[in-house]
Amino acid sequence: MTAVPALLVENLSVEFRTRSGTVQALERVSFAVPKGETLAIVGESGSGKSVTAYAVMGILDPAGKITAGRAMLGGLDLLAATADQVAAVRGREIAMIFQNPRTALNPIRTVGSQIADVLIRHANVPRREAPGRAVDLLRDVGITDPARRAKAYPFEMSGGMCQRVMIAIALAAKPSVLIADEPTTGLDVTTQAVIMDLIGDLARDIGMATIFITHDLALAAQRADRIVVMHAGHVIENAPTAELFARPRHPYTAELIAATPDAAASLAELASIPGSLPDLRRIDLPPCRYAERCPRRRVDCDAELPPAPAIPEHVVACRNPLS
Repeated sequence: MTAVPALLVENLSVEFRTRSGTVQALERVSFAVPKGETLAIVGESGSGKSVTAYAVMGILDPAGKITAGRAMLGGLDLLAATADQVAAVRGREIAMIFQNPRTALNPIRTVGSQIADVLIRHANVPRREAPGRAVDLLRDVGITDPARRAKAYPFEMSGGMCQRVMIAIALAAKPSVLIADEPTTGLDVTTQAVIMDLIGDLARDIGMATIFITHDLALAAQRADRIVVMHAGHVIENAPTAELFARPRHPYTAELIAATPDAAASLAELASIPGSLPDLRRIDLPPCRYAERCPRRRVDCDAELPPAPAIPEHVVACRNPLS
């Protein structure tokens, strides 16, 4: 991957202070996504996918703390920038579609007014023109009768329509980077396809880099140019999509692919990954957080893994990878 990245994340580490101890949520997470490409971040629930996005966007829970790393958006390090600097680019240069649009949208304001707010603040649209532009954006995301729908409240719309509204809000200022966190959760299969086609088409139209966060490996295979696999706060593999599926190098990636349902397979043939994620509050976490579940574990797996480059062709964080 030789293109200049629209977003470069290097050695991002995050911890959360809780009553029962400090959770090492992310450790040395690195990846890059070039302009116009789609990067999927996949892994089990609790692997750190959403925390990575929240850290980059500057919206971590108050209990969270970024302890190391940088996230370069153009010439701005989002992790070192002031709150005002991040607020100035969030929504304008980098935007996010959240998992549950019903909780992300303001329930007591019309969807048109919420889109107009973004246009006024981040796209420099005059206040008198914003309502009309909001209607245009609703039309762009495939909502029928957009002038009437702009006056509706979120509770008056279906889940799929609310997700389209979230996409309109996220793309209102034509950002250079879009983070879509499980954008199809809770939607039926047909609506999922429509939403993903919509995001892909709009991204191509404006040359936007897209980070697609999902636990659905099959969906990532269909939509992403490149895949980052996360496990327990670590990036354990990073490769072009076709290569990752043809030749997974990390044992966890291979297990994850094997556990993906296949329409041609029977229920009895469905594989599962043994064990569970380690307790990230432990002070004795092994350097490889998959080691205690791994069938290929060796003595040297307990040695510290070297940091992986942020822009690899195919990198695997494993001392005994698959050939």
